[in-house]
Amino acid sequence: MKLYLDKFFIYLEVEKNYSSHTILNYRIDLEEFEKFLDKISIKDVGYPDLRRFLAQLKGRNLKPRTLARKLSSLRSFFKFLQREKVIQSNPAKLVVTPKLDKPLPHFMSEQEAVQIIEAPKGGKVNSPRDKAIFEVLYSTGIRVSELVGLNVDDVDFFSNIIKVMGKGKKERVVPIGDQALNVLKVYLDGRKADNKFVFANKNGTRLSDRSVRNIINKYILEQAMAQHVTPHMFRHSFATHLLNHGADLRSVQELLGHVNLSTTQIYTHLTTDKLKKIYDQAHPRA
Repeated sequence: MKLYLDKFFIYLEVEKNYSSHTILNYRIDLEEFEKFLDKISIKDVGYPDLRRFLAQLKGRNLKPRTLARKLSSLRSFFKFLQREKVIQSNPAKLVVTPKLDKPLPHFMSEQEAVQIIEAPKGGKVNSPRDKAIFEVLYSTGIRVSELVGLNVDDVDFFSNIIKVMGKGKKERVVPIGDQALNVLKVYLDGRKADNKFVFANKNGTRLSDRSVRNIINKYILEQAMAQHVTPHMFRHSFATHLLNHGADLRSVQELLGHVNLSTTQIYTHLTTDKLKKIYDQAHPRA
């Protein structure tokens, strides 16, 4: 089975353009399945074997979302084996996916967003960089992986746009506000190192996702904010605040780089309070 797994991971990386993080999850799930099979050949695996494997997983009280992910890994692997004519049919097709509740994303209020963005101040060495990070995240709604991947050439200061490399190595162009661009320019003009990438650490190398999380945590403690803010909450807040101020769903979908509108629709649940206020103010019999 190891030979087929190696071919599958190469397929995910080269043909499907999956991220290293996604491939790592697939590897963990499938190597666990390989261990479960023991001496059973992958060509002989049937629906009962998958049922026994999933029953074993359920016995560990794993969350439905984790089970669904592992099942998705198995489906993709067997689909690949079928495509490569290693097996004739995909036994994972028959397994029912656990029902999942879509959790609502957490977001900051507009006041909280301003509080965290304005937190880096004074003569501290990293204040201009940190403020630029927060401004860009909130102004564009890009993912933290897209933020740390930004190069200076990706920023168009004249057209107010940035070019980002999104999921599946898909490139997209995102508008950025004047305020964020101005803060970004101050940071870039003031830094000593002449790097090709936008956000750097004290050693002059590219910031990592984890570094951005640590930077945010530092300011949360300084500001004694009640809410725990994550890098992705800037993205959730970006989408929610746009919808609250009248942006249409398809435009927000494009800005976020979502392939399916259904992914963006989850943010409409967050605007209910805003709609209730409008209703209370506008309806004569509210």
